[in-house]
Amino acid sequence: MQKILILDFGSQVTQLIARRVREMNVYCEIVPYNKMPELTPDIMGVILSGSPFSVRWPNALRLDLNQIAGKKPMLGICYGAQLMADFWGGEVGQSEKREYGKVMFDHNKPEDPFFLDISARSQVWMSHSDSILRLPEGFEVCGSSDTIPYAAFRSTGTRFDTPAYGIQFHPEVYHSLEGYALLKNFVYNVCGCTGDWTASHFVSDTVEALRRQIGSDKVIMALSGGVDSTVAATLLHRAIGKQLFCFFVDNGLLRKGEFEQVLESYKDMGLNIEGIDAKNRFYGELAGVSDPEQKRKIIGKLFIDVFEEESKAHPDCHWLGQGTIYPDVIESVSVHGPSVTIKSHHNVGGLPDKLKLKVVEPLRSLFKDEVRRVGRELGVPGQILNRHPFPGPGLGIRILGDITPEKVQLLQEADAIYVNKLKEHGLYDEVWQAGAILLPVQSVGVMGDERTYERTLALRAVNSTDGMTAEWSRLPHEFLAEVSSEIINKVKGINRVVYDISTKPPATIEWE
Repeated sequence: MQKILILDFGSQVTQLIARRVREMNVYCEIVPYNKMPELTPDIMGVILSGSPFSVRWPNALRLDLNQIAGKKPMLGICYGAQLMADFWGGEVGQSEKREYGKVMFDHNKPEDPFFLDISARSQVWMSHSDSILRLPEGFEVCGSSDTIPYAAFRSTGTRFDTPAYGIQFHPEVYHSLEGYALLKNFVYNVCGCTGDWTASHFVSDTVEALRRQIGSDKVIMALSGGVDSTVAATLLHRAIGKQLFCFFVDNGLLRKGEFEQVLESYKDMGLNIEGIDAKNRFYGELAGVSDPEQKRKIIGKLFIDVFEEESKAHPDCHWLGQGTIYPDVIESVSVHGPSVTIKSHHNVGGLPDKLKLKVVEPLRSLFKDEVRRVGRELGVPGQILNRHPFPGPGLGIRILGDITPEKVQLLQEADAIYVNKLKEHGLYDEVWQAGAILLPVQSVGVMGDERTYERTLALRAVNSTDGMTAEWSRLPHEFLAEVSSEIINKVKGINRVVYDISTKPPATIEWE
């Protein structure tokens, strides 16, 4: 299988490079710059990412680029380009004028396959304070901006057997209007990729690989009702059938009717699944606990306890199935070494050591949008594939303060009205994530001739692509008025509804 290798130097948008390459139906992998693998024949080219570092700093992230040059086509982006210039004897220094944001870029090499059909002048996105002041020997300028002379460069034919390019701007972001076309030129024209990595090929290849990996063993897997675990379980089921045993835990913090609906969906899909009612166990442990982090830890520990009990009830299961996806893996690996991990994800490590189970992660190489494409290829129902993201601790972090069964029921009823109204008005698929939050605030209200003193409910709806940043959704005022009226009239205990219009950052999507 052809692949593009992306060496990560710590840029916040490295994942975007991978997403753009994957959109071309070409497989790619992100690895830390200091863990570069052997350049096997299936690796068609190498991309060097940006970085928050400067090549001028004593602690700059460095790599012997001679390991790549002459062996594979190379593209350096921002820091990657500066590293190339510095490594081969050019000069990098601080710009007189830093470039951040939209800039016009001009190139002078229309005949080069890298610039094929790229406008002579186009908008790109810059984000740098350093600039290349002098190119190394054996390189030539290909393009400039209004403020820097070396916005793009390439190796000459005498320098390496394979081409090397450097660009100072970020083609992976949408603000670079022809950035995708430029990356596609590198992947297709320069590296020679054919673009045959599709959802259909992924399914057939993965099913065959799972059969070889698991053999006649049995697999145990906890399902959440979400996209990742469902698609992972469906792939495993297609590969090994009844050797897969699944269970779905009702922790008492699911949405209204979700436990029954999800179980029914899974059974219709032919999965071998058992539902476990653990509501009272979770409510008991959470009683009187208001601290958000403590609530999360209790919910997480209880889930592990339930999982451990289930695994002991099935001692013939030797594998643990998990819905780990590629961002989970990337975020759990630091480019600065093991001591500075970006984020320890619940799907990456930990649980298997205690249970002595081998791990199988069929979606480990996929981004979220790719998981959905694979799910569609597998025939996973739309009501599961198109569900909004839902936090692991569930309503436990949408009830601010302590959790009681009464508060859960109150929130479930209000949340169901909100979500159902979004679907009725055709707004559900226009919003990335929506939910209701029960606040520890009571206020005075008037219903008929009676004075009330009841709870406040906050509605939250955001639009995002990956959850890292989010904009509040501009839902119609008439819609919000209708939702508010129905909640207040139908859910006894709530007399005030507010709408959250904060973005992430500085706010978060969830309130706890």
